[in-house]
Amino acid sequence: MATEQTLCIIKPNAMKPEIIGNINTMLRENGIRIVAQQCRCLTRPQARIFYAEHRNKPFFESLVAFMASGPVFLQILEGENAIGRYRELMGATDPAQAAEGTIRSLFGNDKEANAVHGSADGTGAKREIAFFHALAAHARNLRLLKRAFQQSLLVPRAPA
Repeated sequence: MATEQTLCIIKPNAMKPEIIGNINTMLRENGIRIVAQQCRCLTRPQARIFYAEHRNKPFFESLVAFMASGPVFLQILEGENAIGRYRELMGATDPAQAAEGTIRSLFGNDKEANAVHGSADGTGAKREIAFFHALAAHARNLRLLKRAFQQSLLVPRAPA
């Protein structure tokens, strides 16, 4: 098996330090490494882009609203067969149907607030990880723009 990367999103309903810690412990105990992580709030437009593949499904709008309702924890995971191993560790989408001891059975509330998101396959993982990197770059650019703007306010201007 080859080393793979996949995306993990800890959803708003699971954004409690003890739950994040438990999820990350489960990942490590299953040989999955966390190679990058970022806590952020997704905007509705960002959530719409991320979940665009579901745009024609009846749950799309409520999923977008939920994902934009509070902070999320984005993580890039890596390991041998990381996509399959993480998907197995997550459990079924519906926590009521998830195998005992899986992340969703332990921390999920319902099909939408099911604690975590994971890439479905290698193609999805590449697309989702690119999205993660774009969000990080956007945040860095905003900080740079803010700093430049604040510094420009401190520079005396010549009278017109």
